[in-house]
Amino acid sequence: LNFAAMASRLEVDAPDVIKLIIQFLKENSLLDTVRCLQEESQVTLNTVENVDRFVSDILDGRWDSVIEVVSTLRLPSAKLMDLFEQIILELAELRELDTARALLRSTPAMSMMKRERPDRYLRLEHILQRTYFDKSEAYPQGTNKERRRQSIAQALKDEVYVVPPSRLMSIISQSLKWQQYVGKLPPGTKYDLFKGKAPTERQEVDAMPKKNTRVIKFGKKSRAECAAFSPDGQYLVTGSSDGFVEVWNFETGKLNKNLKYQAEDDIMMHSEAVHAITFSRDSELIASGSSKGAIMIWRVLTGSCVRTFASAHSGGITSVEFARDGTQLLSASFDNTVRIHGLKSGRTLKEFRGHTSYANQAIYSNDFAQVISCSSDGTVRVWDAKTTECLKVFRPEKETSVLKVRRVPKNVERVMVVTRSPTLRTMATTGALAAQYDSKSDLVDIAYSPRYKFIYALGDDQVLYCFNAQDGSIEDVMRLHAKEVLGVVHHPHKNILASFSTDRTMKIWRSSAKTKKVGPKMVQDKVKKSVKKK
Repeated sequence: LNFAAMASRLEVDAPDVIKLIIQFLKENSLLDTVRCLQEESQVTLNTVENVDRFVSDILDGRWDSVIEVVSTLRLPSAKLMDLFEQIILELAELRELDTARALLRSTPAMSMMKRERPDRYLRLEHILQRTYFDKSEAYPQGTNKERRRQSIAQALKDEVYVVPPSRLMSIISQSLKWQQYVGKLPPGTKYDLFKGKAPTERQEVDAMPKKNTRVIKFGKKSRAECAAFSPDGQYLVTGSSDGFVEVWNFETGKLNKNLKYQAEDDIMMHSEAVHAITFSRDSELIASGSSKGAIMIWRVLTGSCVRTFASAHSGGITSVEFARDGTQLLSASFDNTVRIHGLKSGRTLKEFRGHTSYANQAIYSNDFAQVISCSSDGTVRVWDAKTTECLKVFRPEKETSVLKVRRVPKNVERVMVVTRSPTLRTMATTGALAAQYDSKSDLVDIAYSPRYKFIYALGDDQVLYCFNAQDGSIEDVMRLHAKEVLGVVHHPHKNILASFSTDRTMKIWRSSAKTKKVGPKMVQDKVKKSVKKK
C-alpha cells in the first residue's frame, strides 16, 4: 500500500479542526473560551458526555447540571425559552424567588422571550409577584411539571450527541506513533510538539533515599504539620503549626527566595495551624486547610490568595485534593464529612455524609469518577463523585482507625490503606484484599517511589519500612528522627524523600543512585547495537 499517496489525498475541513479545539476546551472546563470561539467561528459542537444522563438530569429536575451543560451548547431559541421557563416555574414553586427573578431578567433566552413573546414573559413576572404558587396557572391546558420535563427532555435530546473523548489528543498521539513507526521519531521518547524534537531526560533508577542531605529547622513554637512536593518536581511546600505556608528549595534546605514574595518575607499564612496541603495538577496552585476548618487557595508564583473558604468545614481539615481540571477541591474533616468546593463560585458544591467519626482523608479515584474516603470509624467508603451516593463501605480491620488511603498507580480499582496497625493493605474498591505488607510497628503514613518499585511505610517507632511493591518483602529499614515522625512525602521523579517530626525539623533524604541520560541519540545507538548483534 502506498500510504504516502493515500495521506496526500486526505483533506480536513477547517470547521472540523475548530470542533476538535472546542472539545478540548470543554474537557478542560475553559467554557468562556468555548463560547467566544463558537461565537466568532459560528462553528458549534453540541456534545455531551452522556445523552442518557443529560436526559435524566432534566427529568429529575437537576437544573444546576443541566444549565452547566447547556451553557456550552448552541440550541434553538424556542427550546431554550421552554427550558428556562420551566426552571423559573419550578423555582417559583420552591419559593426561590430571588434566583428565579435573576434567571428571568439576566439570561439571554429570557431576554429574547421578552422581545419576541412578551405575553409569556409577563406571565412569568406575574407568577413571581404572587405570594403563593398556583399550579393551575403555571401549567394550564392539562399539562403538569412531569409532562413538561418529558417534552423538554425529548426536544433537547434531539439537539445533542456523544463523540469519543479527547479526539484532539488522540489524533496527535496517533500522528506521533505513525512518525515513530516510519522512523521519524526514536521509540520510547517524549516529544516536544513546538520544538519538533524529543527532549533529553535524566532518569533515576528507584532506590531508597538513605542519605540525610539537608535539615530544615522550624521555630521554637512551630513545626511542619503537613507537606507536599509539586507534581512538576520544582517545589516542596509545608504547612506549619503557626499557620505559615512556606515553599522550600529542597536542594539547599532554605526558603525558595526565587519566589519574590518569600524573598520579601511576605509569607502565605492562615490564622491557625495548617493541617493539610496539596498542589494542583499543573503545579500552579496550592490548597491549604486549617485546624479551624478554613481552606485557602494560593498562586505559587505570586503568593496571592485567589480563593478563601472561611467555613469549608465545622472541624479541622484533614486532607485536600484538587479535581483533575483544577476547578474543584475535595476535602475531608474532623467534622466527619467529605465535601467538594467550587473554586469559581467559592461555595461548597457537594457533601458526602456517612462516616460516624473523623474523616481522615479523601481522594479521587484514578479516573476521577469516584471519591474514596477513610475514617476513624474504621471504614473506607467509596462514593459516586457526581451524585454523592455511597457505593461501597468496607472495614479493612475490625475496630481499627483507618488513617490514610492512597491511589495505586495505574490501577483504577485498587487503593492502598493504612490502618492503625502494623499491616499495610492493597485493597480493591469492592473491599477485597489484594495484597498486604507487614511491618513491626503501627503505621501512620506511606509514600511511593517514582516508578512504584518501592512502598515506603512510616511506623510510629520513627522507622521507615521500604517494601518491595511486587512481592511485599521488606527491602530495607531506616530510623528517620529521634522523636515522633508526623509524615513523609516523596518527590514525583527523583529519589528524594522529606520527613517531618515533632522535633521541629524536616529532613531531606536522597539516594546515591546514579542518573541515566536518556535521549534520542542514545536510544538510536542502542537500536543500532542491537541490530549489529543480531
